[in-house]
Amino acid sequence: MKKDTHPTYGAVIFRDVSCGEQWIGASTKLDGPRETIDGVEYPVVALEISSFSHPFYSGRKTFVDSAGRVEKFNKRFGGGVKSKKAQKKAAAESGQA
Repeated sequence: MKKDTHPTYGAVIFRDVSCGEQWIGASTKLDGPRETIDGVEYPVVALEISSFSHPFYSGRKTFVDSAGRVEKFNKRFGGGVKSKKAQKKAAAESGQA
């Protein structure tokens, strides 16, 4: 195997910020804030949602839109995206008028 072609893989703390649950796993994201557990220092990876807070796995039927995704989409794309067929029809109508 070639040297220096693969990223470094190590132990990290995954933390679900919506419910506070955390666990130790492995990842290539080894930068960022660090925290010590049982005398060992780990990088912390913050997650918006995990199996601890996801409505399907947790049994809670609440929906949390933490990032305002719908508003972000509407702001970025101006309220919606038209299909190609609708775009062609609108272009044809504006060209005829």
